[in-house]
Amino acid sequence: MPGASLKRAGKLYVVGTPIGNLEDMTSRAIRTLNEVDLIACEDTRRTQKLLNHYSIRTRTISYHEHNELMRAPELIIQMEEGSNIALVSDAGMPVISDPGYRLVKLAIRHELRVIPIPGPSAFVAVLAVAGLPMDKFTFRGFLPAKKTSRQKALRELKTSSETLVFYEAPHRALEMLTDLRRILADRPVVVAREVTKVYEEFLRGTASEVIERLKKRPPKREITLVVGPPVNAAEEAILPELTISEDLEKVMKERNVDERAALKVIARERGLSKSEAYRLWQTEKSVDT
Repeated sequence: MPGASLKRAGKLYVVGTPIGNLEDMTSRAIRTLNEVDLIACEDTRRTQKLLNHYSIRTRTISYHEHNELMRAPELIIQMEEGSNIALVSDAGMPVISDPGYRLVKLAIRHELRVIPIPGPSAFVAVLAVAGLPMDKFTFRGFLPAKKTSRQKALRELKTSSETLVFYEAPHRALEMLTDLRRILADRPVVVAREVTKVYEEFLRGTASEVIERLKKRPPKREITLVVGPPVNAAEEAILPELTISEDLEKVMKERNVDERAALKVIARERGLSKSEAYRLWQTEKSVDT
């Protein structure tokens, strides 16, 4: 019950862990993981490597997106009975595009103390060295994996004049950047991979330039993507996306193909079925006449 035995109730520590380089572990985080009764981990095997490095012997338990509905109430009961629990993700701060929100929310609801132990965060690290405006930025984490949903999310950001920050899976990086270039224009971007690790790399340039570099050497792990505001926000932020008719003419000319083949290309790039693309094209034509 909320508020039960507050004086002897345990605490939930939300602990940041290294995103690559193990030396980024803070002394406070090491002490906390040594002192708690239990460590809830996104992947116990991965966390165990970190614990072994610092000779931490605390017991671990799995806590990830597939078991959190069941596991969160179990951990709340243990804290109400007096156990102190640390929550960690595979890398960085828990809850930030990682599991943990349900547990934190439930702990607050039960009036348990939730204590942040700050640590590394990939997007904050990349923002600091991106060389793009930082006075205002929006962190969006992972956009939807489905092309149509991802494009919709990007269109919602079309008029934004802020720096945008995303995480993306390696196999979708090129597709994401291609959608971004089409919808948000050819803005300056930074793609960061292997942050804090031996092969750390930052690719800087326009979306088009970075796309060409990634084609030659695709990423193998998750990337952090920072997108600068339009070069001329007053003009580019309201730059309209090409209509299907305009796009059709462009693709036919560039690829030397007929309308049918061009429409197929446009449908694929926009995440539409061929019938949807055709219907939208016909609607545009009827409006113009």
